[in-house]
Order: sequence, then structure tokens, then C-alpha cells
Amino acid sequence: MRTSSSPSSARYYKCARQRETWFSLQYLNRTEGEEEDSEGEMDDKRKRKKDENAKSDDKVTLKKEIGLLSACAIIIGNIIGSGIFISPKGVLEHAGSVGLSLIVWVCGGGICALGSLCYAELGVTIPKSGGDYSYVTEIFGGLVGFLLLWSAVLIMYPTTLAVIALTFSNYVLQPAFQNCLPPFIATRLLATICVLFLTWVNCSSVRWATRIQDIFTVGKLLALVLIIVVGLVQIFKGHYDALRPSVAFEFSQDPSFGQIALAFLQASFAYSGWNFLNYVTEEVVEPRRNLPLAIYISIPLVTLVYTMTNIAYFTSMTPEELLASNAVAVTFGEKLLGMFSWVMPISVALSTFGGINGYLFTSSRLCFSGAREGHLPYLLAMIHLKNCTPIPALLVCCIATVLIMCIGETHNLINYVSFINYLSYGVTIAGLLYLRKKRPNLARPIKVNLLVPITYLIFWALLLFCSLYSEPVVCGLGMVIMLTGVPVYFVGVHWKEKPKWIYILLERVTYMGQKLCYVVFPQADSSETEPLTAKAID
Repeated sequence: MRTSSSPSSARYYKCARQRETWFSLQYLNRTEGEEEDSEGEMDDKRKRKKDENAKSDDKVTLKKEIGLLSACAIIIGNIIGSGIFISPKGVLEHAGSVGLSLIVWVCGGGICALGSLCYAELGVTIPKSGGDYSYVTEIFGGLVGFLLLWSAVLIMYPTTLAVIALTFSNYVLQPAFQNCLPPFIATRLLATICVLFLTWVNCSSVRWATRIQDIFTVGKLLALVLIIVVGLVQIFKGHYDALRPSVAFEFSQDPSFGQIALAFLQASFAYSGWNFLNYVTEEVVEPRRNLPLAIYISIPLVTLVYTMTNIAYFTSMTPEELLASNAVAVTFGEKLLGMFSWVMPISVALSTFGGINGYLFTSSRLCFSGAREGHLPYLLAMIHLKNCTPIPALLVCCIATVLIMCIGETHNLINYVSFINYLSYGVTIAGLLYLRKKRPNLARPIKVNLLVPITYLIFWALLLFCSLYSEPVVCGLGMVIMLTGVPVYFVGVHWKEKPKWIYILLERVTYMGQKLCYVVFPQADSSETEPLTAKAID
């Protein structure tokens, strides 16, 4: 539960609001002057149309520019990154046979579908941007929500962004360094340029960012369709020995529960990102319709594409060849595409470029939501007065990503925090069951069968147990990273009687940030973010 604000914190918030009013008045006065100059030139019909739309046009808030197509592109674009081009090796290695690995890919998509159904219910019941963090904060209170926010903003998303950006730069530079690895500085420099460019795009326009996501999502799908088509041609030619049932279920090792669980973890990495549309709920057009519809379209499509892509891999490579490859798609291209084998590295580069854009777009909204709840500095909850984009939150994500890229080794950090990622999924879906019990009469436009969250939680608990058993040190360090947020929460959020000089400093920093970024607090859109009690019949 939130505690009441002290005079000092209230003064800080009041001053921040005064800065917002000052900027808004400057902008609106300028706009009104421009309107008066052109009013005489407008006919009555245009005047009436302008008057009807003036209220919505002048409102400084996150703009609803994500339609159904862009919503699907965000889900598909965030799921399909470098994983499907690289991770089939890990799934096959732990599954032990071709047949079982294909079953893992299909079932992995099914588990993601169960989780996405639960998130669809939460997304329309609690229509706030921020995804897991917003739902957990609303259901379990500030501390639990802050711990998820702390681990995500501090390590998880910046590190993931850094790894994707470095993967992009490695594949772009690969043709120039065919016989050796690209130089360390070159990969970091290109990755930094990519992150800076996409940050600028996201700061400039939501529409530009979503168009980039749409275009590169189509590019990813075309690359995978090319692999699937070539694989089908191979099947029609009779090259499918590895897919025959008698061969497909020949195990290279005795199957065990632990190894199968690790195979599911590898597949889960490739499917990660299925919940990212929930981070931008407030920017979705008609979210109560388009959010669940985008989920219903995207998850089955990705599952089908992933399964068919893996079938295509096995038409050209034996299991031994696939396990020996560090980049399965590149090996596939070299064996079957001949002089056009360069298409595969470019496809992976384009895929990761779209993934960087998607992660920047959604992770910045997480910072925005955390600041709006008072868990991060209020400056991060502000948006540009004209473009209506969360520039401060985007800049924080960009700077954190560049810093982590400069540190050097990032893959170990990913191992530490991937455990937290799975943990957050389970806590969020457990929150759905808790909310069902706590608020049974709450209006839910979508209400999934109880077997859906229960089935997901059973599977999630098994994977979590296997992770703890197989890699206790990695999981333990992940928990330590998350729990370091406890003292930060009590000092930074819960403690309201801070010295006055701290609030004065925060006021000045906020004011300077507002002037630098030309940002203000967004005006609330009560039609979409109304309190949970608004439609409840308790």
C-alpha cells in the first residue's frame, strides 16, 4: 500500500506540476496565436471540424497510434529476434532427438499461448501501460512491483538490448571479416550507432517507430518464409531422412526430465517477448478489442513459423551438422542457397535491428509507468509537449544500454537475469488468480478458464525448479540482483521524511530536464485508465 506523502514530497510534486503548467501554457498560447492568424482564411465547415477535434488534438498525452497491424508487429517483432536463427542447436542438444525437439517447439508455443491468454485478461482488466510491473503493483502492492521494475530497468532490458545490438553489429560486419572475428571496437561502435539512431526515431515519433517495427517484422517473416519454402522444396525432392519417424526419435542420449526441461528453457528464450504489447496498452487503439485480438493472431503464427523453420533446417542438415553449427540459419544458407547465401546473415541483422527497436519502444514505457507510480524520478513520467513521446525514459534506456555494452561481457549478465524474467511471468499470472479471489465482481471484458493460468503455473513451477536444480549459482545471483532493490525501495520510495535539500535538488534536476527535453506530465485519459473500481460491482 502507498503511504501518504509528506509536505516535502508533496511540495516536490506540486512544483513539478507547476513546471508542467508553465510549459503547457507557453505551447497553447503559441498555438492559439497561430490559430487566430489563420482563422479568417478558414470556411465555416473547416472551423466546425476544427472545433470538434480541438479538445483531443490539444491534449498532451500518449497518442493512440498502434492499430491491430502494428500491435501484431510489436508481438511478432519482439518474439522473432536472433533466437530462431541460433537457438535450435540448444533445443536439439537437450532434447536428444529430432522428433522430440519438434514437439518441444510446438509445446513451447502452446505454453506461450496460455500465458498470453492470461495477459490478455489482465491487459483489458487493468488497462495500463507497463505490463507485468503495472499488474503486480496493482495486485500485490508497491514493494513487489518495485522489485520487478528494479531488476528490469537496472539489468534485464539494458543487457538484452546490448546483446541484440552486438549480435546485429557482428552479422553486419561478418562479410568484411570472413576469416576472423570483427574487432571489439568496431562491433561496439556500430552497435552504439544503431541504438542511438533508433532512440532518436522513438523520441521523434511513435508513428515512425511503429512503421519501422512493421517493416522489419515483415522482413523477418519473409526471411523465415524463404527458409520454409526451400525446406519444402527439399521435402518434395525426397530429402527428409532425418524427419522419418524411425529416425526422428533415435535418441543420442537417454531422455531425462531435467534435459527436457532445459530444452523447453532454450525454446522459451526464442519465444520471449510475447507479453510486450501489454507494456504499451495505453497507446493501442481500442485496447479492449485489439490487444487480445493481436495476441490470438500473433502467437499461433509464430508457433507455426518456428516449427516449419525447424523442419526446414532438418531437410538440409543432419542432427550432427546442426549441433556443430554456431549459426544454424547461416549454415542452412551456405548449403542450399549457393551464391545467395549472403541473404541469411543480412536477414539475421535485419531481424535484430527490428528487435532493438521493439525493445526500446516497450522498455521505455516500463520506465514511464514506474515513474508515474512514484517508483522512479518523476521526470521519467513526462512526455514531449509536441511529439508526445517519453523522451527522458528513452534516453535512460539508451544510456544504460550503451554503458553495459562498454563493460564488455554481457552474456553472463543475461544468464543471471533470465531467471528473474521467468519468475516475473509466474508472479504476474499468480496475481491473476489472486485478483479473481480478491475482486470476484470486477468487470472483466475477457475472462479465461481457470485451467489456463493453473496449467501455465504448473509448467512454470517445473521449469523454475529445474533451473534452480541445474544452475543454483546463476539463479541465486539473479535473486540477489532482484533483492538489492529492497533497501532502495525503503530509502527511495517508502521513506517520505527525507531532508528538504534532497527535494530541492530533485526539483532543480526535474526543471532542467523539462527545459532540456521540452517535456511535461501527460494528461490522464480516464476513458482507458480508469480505476479498477470504476466498473466493479462490489
